Amino acid sequence: MLKTYLRLLGFAKPLSRYTVPYFFYSIFHALFNTLTYTMIMPIVGTLFSDGYAFRPTYDFPRLSLSGDCLNEVLNYAYTRIFGEEFRITYLLGLLSAILIGSNLLSNLFRYLGSMTVETMRARTLQRMRNEMFEHTMGMNVGYFSDQRKGDIMSKITSDVMMVQFCITNTLQVAFREPFLIVGYLVMMVKISWELTLFSLIYLPLVGLIIGSIVKRLRHPARRGQERMGDMVSVMEESLTGIKAVKSYNALGYVRAKFRAINAEISNIALSMARKQQLASPMSEFLGITAISAVLIFGGALVMRGTMSASWFVAYIAAFSQITRPLRSFIDQFANINQGIAAGERIFSILDARSEVPDKPDARTLDEFRDKIEFRGVSFGYDESREVLHDISFTVRKGETVALVGPSGGGKSTLSELVPRFYDPQGGDILIDGVSLRDYSQDSVRSHMGIVSQDTVLFNDTIRNNIAMGRAEATAEQIEAAARVANAHDFIMQTEAGYATNIGDRGMKLSGGQRQRLSIARAVLKNPEILILDEATSALDTESEKLVQDALTSLLEGRTSIVIAHRLSTIHNADRIIVIDRGRIAEEGTHAELLAAGGIYAKLIEMQSLD
Repeated sequence: MLKTYLRLLGFAKPLSRYTVPYFFYSIFHALFNTLTYTMIMPIVGTLFSDGYAFRPTYDFPRLSLSGDCLNEVLNYAYTRIFGEEFRITYLLGLLSAILIGSNLLSNLFRYLGSMTVETMRARTLQRMRNEMFEHTMGMNVGYFSDQRKGDIMSKITSDVMMVQFCITNTLQVAFREPFLIVGYLVMMVKISWELTLFSLIYLPLVGLIIGSIVKRLRHPARRGQERMGDMVSVMEESLTGIKAVKSYNALGYVRAKFRAINAEISNIALSMARKQQLASPMSEFLGITAISAVLIFGGALVMRGTMSASWFVAYIAAFSQITRPLRSFIDQFANINQGIAAGERIFSILDARSEVPDKPDARTLDEFRDKIEFRGVSFGYDESREVLHDISFTVRKGETVALVGPSGGGKSTLSELVPRFYDPQGGDILIDGVSLRDYSQDSVRSHMGIVSQDTVLFNDTIRNNIAMGRAEATAEQIEAAARVANAHDFIMQTEAGYATNIGDRGMKLSGGQRQRLSIARAVLKNPEILILDEATSALDTESEKLVQDALTSLLEGRTSIVIAHRLSTIHNADRIIVIDRGRIAEEGTHAELLAAGGIYAKLIEMQSLD
C-alpha cells in the first residue's frame, strides 16, 4: 500500500514546484486564520470591560505568545493612530480593521494554496493520462486480445480521477490541516493549558473512531473500480456491435447484463458512502459533546477567576474551529485510501510489459534491398494449440507471393508476424538477412503498407483518414492517392468532399468505399512492402472490381504478400503458397498448382461451382 502511494506521488514530479509554495501559503493561512479568532478576546473584552485595559504607549512591545502582548500591541497601534484620548468606538474600529485585514489575508493565502493544488491536480492528471495512453498504445497487439477495451478505458478515465485526488490531497494532509490544528492548539494552550489538556482527551477518540471507518473503504473502492471497468466494457461492446445486438433481438440480454453490473456498482457506492459520510457527522457529534464538557469545565474556571470571560469565549471559538481541519484531515485520508485502490489498477497497465519489445540497441531498417525470409517459423497464440508449424519460404524484392488455403489454416497469422505484431515462438523472420527482432518496430513498419478485410477508419474527415501517419501530406498528394485507389469520384459526391466526416468506423460509407479509402491510405504511404489480407473478400462484385483495379495499381513494382479468399484475384502472382493446418502444403505458380491437382486445384474447382 505504501509502495503504491509513493509511486503515485511520482506523477506530481517535481514535487518541490508545488510543495514549497504550498508550504508557505499554508503557514500564512494558518497564522492569519488563528489571528482572526484571537481578535475575539480584545473585542469581547472591550465590549464587556473584561480582559482589556487601555494604556497609551509609543514603544513597540516585545513580541510573545501571550494575551498581555496582544493588549500592548493594540495599545501601541491605537496610540499611534488616534493619540492618547481613549474612545471605545475608535478602538472597536481598529479591532474591526485588524479583523477584516487578517481575514482577508487568511483567505488570500487559502486561495493561493488552493490554486497551487488545482494546478498540481490538472498537471498530474494530464501526465497520468498521457503516460497510460502512450504505454497502452505501445503494447503489442496480443496484449489487447487478453484485455477488455472497456476496462482499459475505465482505468484511463475514472480510475485516474480517483488517483489525482489521492495525490493532491497529500498536500492538504501534510501542510494545511496540520498547520491549522497546530495554530488553534497554540492559541488554546496560551489561553488555558488546563482546559486544553482536558479537551485533548476527546481528539484521539475522534481519530480512532473515524480511522476505523476509513480503514474499511479500501477494498470496496477497488471492487467498485473493477466493476466500473466491466460496465464500460459492456457499453463499448454493445455500441460497437449494435447491429448484431438488434438483429439477434439480444437487447434484453444486453440490458440485463448492464443493469446487473450497474446495480452492483450502486450498492458498492452506497456502502462506501454510508461509511464515508458517517465520519463527518460522527466527528461533529463528538466535537459538540466535547464543547459541552468544555463549557462546564471552563465555566468553573471563569467562576473561580482563573480565566476571563472574553478569553473563555475565544477559547470556545478556537475549540469549535479545530474540529473542522480535523474532520477535513480525516476525510482526506479516506480519499487517499480510495485513490490507492484505484492506483493499483492503474499500475496493472503501467507495469505490463510488451511481449514484442525493441532491443535497446535495435537497428534501423533504412532501405529494403533484397528479400524477406521465413525460416522454420512456428507460432501459437497460447500453449494449447500451434497455429503455424515449421514455415519456410522467401519473398524476394519486387515479387508477389500469394498465401491461400482453407480458413483457419494460419494465413492471416503469418501476415501479422511480418510487421511484428507478434514474434514467432520458433524459427525466425529476416529482412535482408537480419532478424526482425534486431530492427526497431517503427523502422520496419515504416516500409510496410497493410490493407486488410477489416478496414479500420476513424470518426474523422476523409482527408485525415487517408493521410493517417502522414500529416504533412498535401491536398494534391491525397487526391492523387485517392485517384489511384478509384476513390476520388465517390469522395467528390459526398457532402463536403475530402472534408466530409465519415462517422464512427466509417459507417457513413459502403464496404467498397471504406476499402478504397484504406487502399488510398496505403498508396499515399508508398510502401516498399505491401501486405494484403483478403482485401476484397467481403465486397460485392461491382465493388470488388473497383477495389481490384485499385489493388493492381498499388501492387505494381512492390514486394507483396497477398492473402486471398477469392482465388481469381491471384492468378498473376509470381508464386502461390498453400497453407493448410499451419503447414506449407503446396507451392508454385497458378498453372503448376492446377496441374498438380492438389488442395489448390480443389479450391479452384469449388469456387468455380459457386
